[in-house]
Amino acid sequence: MRTTRVAAISMNGLLGEPERILNAIAGWCERAAADKVELALFPELVVHGHCTPNTWELAEPIPDGPSVQRLAQLARHYRMVLCVGLCEKERDIVYNTQVVVGPGGYIGKQRKLHLSRDEVLHYKGGRDITVFDVGPCKVGIVICYDNQFPEVARVLALRGADVLLMPHAARIKMWTDTPESEATARRYTHEYLGGLAMRARENFCFGVLADQAGRAGYVDTYPKDSPSQPHHAGAALIFGPDGEILASSQPDKVRDEMIVATLDAGMLAKQRALPNYTLRTRRPELFGELVREQVSCSQGSESRESVPRLKSASARTE
Repeated sequence: MRTTRVAAISMNGLLGEPERILNAIAGWCERAAADKVELALFPELVVHGHCTPNTWELAEPIPDGPSVQRLAQLARHYRMVLCVGLCEKERDIVYNTQVVVGPGGYIGKQRKLHLSRDEVLHYKGGRDITVFDVGPCKVGIVICYDNQFPEVARVLALRGADVLLMPHAARIKMWTDTPESEATARRYTHEYLGGLAMRARENFCFGVLADQAGRAGYVDTYPKDSPSQPHHAGAALIFGPDGEILASSQPDKVRDEMIVATLDAGMLAKQRALPNYTLRTRRPELFGELVREQVSCSQGSESRESVPRLKSASARTE
């Protein structure tokens, strides 16, 4: 890794308005380029919206869809790597995907692995955990709910990631139209997502987090005040490999916002040279339980191997 300038853009992902969102992304790219940013993270599903009712119709192939082509043009124009969330369609199946594009064009994609709440009605979970070499650093992408599974970030670190990109469309706390309610929801969401600094700290990686910010619209499936509406109080945070916050959005207003920080390669090297560098001291031979299926197909609560054998009626007893 070399020292890299990064941005996290927390913005609203309006339901079913990709052209409007792509124009907004272009504006943020211009601002980021003026601040010498090399890598910019945008939120989960920002292009097409979070659980948009007509998600299947909106979803696009990657990399040949119009949204990815537009993002690639922006990356080339601004000489920047972009990581942006959208709905991907392959063989008529839709995925919640982050695409990565750079000055040289399409780099790769990461599909969300674990689907939360009603996301299962729209998307299928991915299967790959991939690290991308984007030039100045190697990045791994952990999408929203996937951050609740520490194994995902650990696998990315083991595969060489320097930076964990954490795009979100997090429905953590709803708010009304009063300033007090808005501030309460924003602070709660900010603090909740701030806890993900542990993913950076436990893997000695930088972390860059961008959440959607605002009411993306309303869906008829739920009451207007339901916590499942696509309303996101938002946050943007950048963590050091020691878990310290390098940059943060403000904690009071739900609004679009960009934060910028320089990821110092020397800081990463210093942390990974410590005696307690977890990737060196871990004991993977002890963790077999993590890959064992927890659900048994047997009729009883115990597997056949764990049930003690009974002595036959003719067995001699003492």
